[in-house]
Amino acid sequence: MTPAIRVIPGAATRAVSLLRAVQFNHSPTCPCHSNPSHHHHQSQPHAAVRRYATPQDDAQLKDYAFEMAASSIRFGPGSTREVGMDVKNLGAKRVCVVTDETVDKLTAMDQVREALTAEGINFKIFNKTRVEPKDSSIREAIDWAKPFAPDAFLAVGGGSVIDTAKLMNLYTSYPDADFLDFVNAPLGKGRPIDKPLKPLIAVPTTAGTGSETTGTAIFDLVSKRAKTGVAHRNLKPTLGICDPLNTRTMPAAVKASSGLDVLCHSLESWTAIPYYERTPRPTNPILRPAYQGANPISDIFSIKALKDCVKYLPRAVRDPDDMEAQSRMLLAATLAGVGFGNAGVHLCHGMSYPISGQNPGYKHAGYQVSAPIIPHGVSVAVTAPAVFRFTAASNPDRHLEAAECFGVDVSNVKRESAGEVLAEAIRKFLADLGDQPAGIKELGFGSEHLDDLVEGTIPQQRVLNLAPNLARELQTEREQLRGLFEASMAY
Repeated sequence: MTPAIRVIPGAATRAVSLLRAVQFNHSPTCPCHSNPSHHHHQSQPHAAVRRYATPQDDAQLKDYAFEMAASSIRFGPGSTREVGMDVKNLGAKRVCVVTDETVDKLTAMDQVREALTAEGINFKIFNKTRVEPKDSSIREAIDWAKPFAPDAFLAVGGGSVIDTAKLMNLYTSYPDADFLDFVNAPLGKGRPIDKPLKPLIAVPTTAGTGSETTGTAIFDLVSKRAKTGVAHRNLKPTLGICDPLNTRTMPAAVKASSGLDVLCHSLESWTAIPYYERTPRPTNPILRPAYQGANPISDIFSIKALKDCVKYLPRAVRDPDDMEAQSRMLLAATLAGVGFGNAGVHLCHGMSYPISGQNPGYKHAGYQVSAPIIPHGVSVAVTAPAVFRFTAASNPDRHLEAAECFGVDVSNVKRESAGEVLAEAIRKFLADLGDQPAGIKELGFGSEHLDDLVEGTIPQQRVLNLAPNLARELQTEREQLRGLFEASMAY
């Protein structure tokens, strides 16, 4: 009889066996820090073993993967001049340029016109974008674009312009779709974008939204008195051209509010629930949301953006000639966009949508607009002290790391004090920045508005689902949100 021969497994076989052992016998830890207690909640429990004949509720299955998606980014002073060549390289023949009436008069648009003309590109300009767009202004822009039938879009402006261009691109690619088809549920139908859209190049002129990197577009749905939008990876721009020369003309008030959006993007994505705690697990990868929960890749971008925002935003607001600060804030906005575009935001943004949508008549100083306006960055920052005091129990260590970014010495701080320490650091930062409302009372809200603010927040499930410590039971959630709004009246 021939003796049995033992085959020694190769390196690849041993690696696969090890990965299987880890997958089926160990719960995931935070890969960024190799510390199971570091992430937002306690470490993920061992996966339950499914027994034969045991029914399974797919809606309760947690996700096990995350995806990284971001636009290509070009960063550098003077890079706007290359946009004509970019459009030509894409093979575009009819370009819809989207901007607003203010930016249309600035150097950035002069350079765009020159660059497109030099390459012989046929283009048409839509400059009626509304700052903090409403569904009516979005519909107007879509109706304008459809007859032109562009084969590419070029957005030059702030987040409102870039978001409007994204939706023009979407609805000209789906000309027969109902407007609410792609809008986030439950306010809309939440239909996934199941095909590539036309090329979109975004040239930001503010340092805030990070919209040049993300698949998110936000607007006011007036009939519901709340902000909502569309979120899908296919919505993200093909290319973002981040030219620091284009942010020099921002008024100080716009720099401040735009920068506060960066601050909250980074703080919220850093503290969002981890991706492996999010439910439901998608039945098809196309259904995996852009906002997935914090993950090892988003963490890197979010914490870097937070550190730079704290360091450079006060300088950028105080001194328009501080080109280092202006440049680093634009980069921080882009970094934060990559972070939250893949992790998501939570309570500050969820609560901000009814704050701006139900504006009692507040008009922020420094904004040259005729109608009342609560700038987006102001509406998210005004609840931040209360929000992070509330979420800190989910992961005190991570909240203390955020406080360190504000220059706080946390070496002797108890973990149970993390929320108070971070809330105080944010409050002080806002006060030192100057000209910021110290609570929603200064925006014109009173106790009589609380119920409406809560009801305007409830539909924002896309972001609320990522909020640590927020209850899933509706009545308890309402009570928690009301408490947060009450705590945000003044600080």
